[in-house]
Amino acid sequence: MKGLFWLGVVFVVLGIASLVVPIPHTEHNGVKVGGASIGIETRHDEKVSPIISAVLIAAGAGMMIAGKKALSA
Repeated sequence: MKGLFWLGVVFVVLGIASLVVPIPHTEHNGVKVGGASIGIETRHDEKVSPIISAVLIAAGAGMMIAGKKALSA
């Protein structure tokens, strides 16, 4: 069950990182006519919903507790 503890640590780290680090999203809009194309590329930085981050942190903490109890038993 040592792996469960470390998986929990990974979930907690990912949950905390998702609160701070934005995810880049690039979109290309344009028109192609024959061999020519005209377009524009837009870039957005979107953050993950705080609810998802909280779920990741809570799940990670639960896994860490379960893994720690399994190691001591």
